[in-house]
Amino acid sequence: MTTLRTGITTGTCAAAAAKAAARVLVGQAAPERVELTLPDGQAIEVPIRYARLAGGADRAVAAVRKDAGDDPDVTDGMDVVVTVWPASGSETEFFGGEGVGTVTKPGLQVPPGRPAINPVPRRMIAAAIGEVTSRPLAVEVAIPGGRVIAARTFNPRLGIVGGLSILGTTGIVRPYLRKAVEDSLKCSLDVAAACGVRRPVLVPGHIGAKAARSHFTLGDVQLIEVGNEWGYVLDILHAYPFAAILVAGHPGKLAKLAAGDWDTHSARSRSASGIIDGVCRACLGQPAPLRPTVEGVFSAFEPPDRARVADALAARIGAAVSRKAGGIPVAAFLSNMAGEALGSDGDLSPWR
Repeated sequence: MTTLRTGITTGTCAAAAAKAAARVLVGQAAPERVELTLPDGQAIEVPIRYARLAGGADRAVAAVRKDAGDDPDVTDGMDVVVTVWPASGSETEFFGGEGVGTVTKPGLQVPPGRPAINPVPRRMIAAAIGEVTSRPLAVEVAIPGGRVIAARTFNPRLGIVGGLSILGTTGIVRPYLRKAVEDSLKCSLDVAAACGVRRPVLVPGHIGAKAARSHFTLGDVQLIEVGNEWGYVLDILHAYPFAAILVAGHPGKLAKLAAGDWDTHSARSRSASGIIDGVCRACLGQPAPLRPTVEGVFSAFEPPDRARVADALAARIGAAVSRKAGGIPVAAFLSNMAGEALGSDGDLSPWR
């Protein structure tokens, strides 16, 4: 079996670039590599793309190319550029440059109004600089092109505007995509709770999100795209002060929840068609129409039968989700690919 290659976080890149820039600022030669101590005490060497004075003798800049190893990280191959200059106070000062976002909502590790440079990278940067000089420095972290790339991340939904985040708790990127998705989902729940949301809306993805916004009045952090990770999200909901949840989306995904398939990825869950067929037999006394897709099945029903099956399916989904989430009240809303309502269960009025 091939071993997946680890990489380094944007926080590690920033710390290495800060150390290289600090060396140039104090008059040392520009290094080709710098040694960093990671939070677990491990020492690593990081290559430096360049390090030089910038705009006079009181400012220096250095860059590190992000290497995410075998992880499908959107920042892989991007430059993390750090500029340093003498700080105005007695501590390290942090600024966000081009492509680094600004936090605008509570609930994250960084307060609103500050650059999205997380606490562990801040400590790594300050420690790296401290190995070069005892004088506090101002640090600007930039990721050229980060504003465009950030649109493909969870940042816009978390209220981080204008770019990417400087992340990392261990300094090392380990190629485990599910963990990254789970971390992002937890951040979404954290932000929703911190912003006062008490009735979040959980959807599988874009189709469900579009339908939910069309049929309900939602706040900008109230809607959370769960993807396939329903088991993870529902297992941690008890830690939040939510009063109720609305599950909304296409039955092709959500029907699987009624059967207890909490990872809804097609390779790891059963077909929704068989589940819907069972509901159809229970409601109508006959099998579901033979169609290759769930969308086709619901299109083939006469309107009264479509509503009966969809309502019954929504009731099963809501009950299963409520049990999984520890008894929290759950309403369910099903829509087709066009976002049109198919059926529902529970009190939807809190979201109207």
